[in-house]
Amino acid sequence: MNFVEPIRDKEKLEALKGLLKKQSARNGFLLTFGINTGLRISDILPLKVADVKNKTHLVITEKKTGKPKRFKINQTLREAIQSYITGLDDDDFLFASEKRPKPITRVRAYQILNGSARKIGLSEIGTHSLRKSFGYHFYQRTRDIATLQLIFNHSHPAITLKYIGITQDLIDQAVDDFSL
Repeated sequence: MNFVEPIRDKEKLEALKGLLKKQSARNGFLLTFGINTGLRISDILPLKVADVKNKTHLVITEKKTGKPKRFKINQTLREAIQSYITGLDDDDFLFASEKRPKPITRVRAYQILNGSARKIGLSEIGTHSLRKSFGYHFYQRTRDIATLQLIFNHSHPAITLKYIGITQDLIDQAVDDFSL
């Protein structure tokens, strides 16, 4: 499994949103959904319209941990959901495959995200970059590592900082500022 990074640059993030939206509404919505929830791709892909329609919170059982999770859907995402699901049935998958009556696979989600990211000069991007980007920008805006740690269900703040790339940013900055 490759190590992936968050998308730190907001301009690159917007460029990626635009590129994915041009490809399809589904691809653009995948990015929007992932970066606004911080959920793992394994918890995002099986979602159906009924799971998010007219909801203020997303309630799931995390696939990796088996633990229940209740997550507030922010206003930006609620508006995106409303726009995206217009014309869809409650039983439709949010991220439906065009080839079969199931959601896209993790591999396909990776191909969509990584391929588009490369086109705009981003590397080390994968499906987990969505979750990491949520965490990175949440931390940059709030500096609230304790809440982010709870959102991600991490056991220690240091794990969360490393996970979202802040530890690497600090190391890189320290090396940049150091010379003999």
